[in-house]
Amino acid sequence: MKKEVIVMSLGGSLIIPEEVDINFLKSFKKTILRNTKNHKFVIVCGGGSIARKYISALREEGMDEKLQSFSGISATRMNARFMNYFFNKNPEYGIPHTTEEVASYLKKHDIVFCGALEYKPNQTSDSTSAQLAKKFKTIFINLTNVKGLYTKNPKKYKNAKFIPEINWKEFDKLANASKYQPGQHFVLDQTASKIIMKSKITTYIIGQDMEQLENVLKGKKFEGTLVNG
Repeated sequence: MKKEVIVMSLGGSLIIPEEVDINFLKSFKKTILRNTKNHKFVIVCGGGSIARKYISALREEGMDEKLQSFSGISATRMNARFMNYFFNKNPEYGIPHTTEEVASYLKKHDIVFCGALEYKPNQTSDSTSAQLAKKFKTIFINLTNVKGLYTKNPKKYKNAKFIPEINWKEFDKLANASKYQPGQHFVLDQTASKIIMKSKITTYIIGQDMEQLENVLKGKKFEGTLVNG
């Protein structure tokens, strides 16, 4: 039986909020390995707090957005290398930097980690994930540090409302309610939301509870947000 490819965005805030979150990563690793019987995984790592610290310092120094983005991309790739090692993988050939390399690695491996791919303006690792989901004609699972999509950042605003389901057009409106900034906090970037909408990619936004990831992979009811239709 041919394994289904799943594209997943693993937020840097889950890998290393301030210190490496060993307990979460152990649970994530078990869940992924348990599901390689039926799936192949492309896991795109975000930059998280490390990327934001680099970006913030460059912004304060008055450096342009392109250089800020380069530092963010470097952080995502460092996190991807770390995740390879955490899964006891040592790819001597490095991590993929292009879509073609991701496809090539997938032929030999059930799990491929990468960071953001080539630099493009106004994009984060979310856009990389959306582009890969489009290429492999598959679903996109976004793992973040909140349980799903909210009307605004629930870590900042107590009156933020949880959104269990939303269509592509409304989601795109929410994503574009604010201007793009390197290191931004919205669950998915504006370019990713456009790719998702135009390519009609079924997207799941879930938090750190690995039971919910398991439920999504098995087509069961889950706690999180479905972006579809």
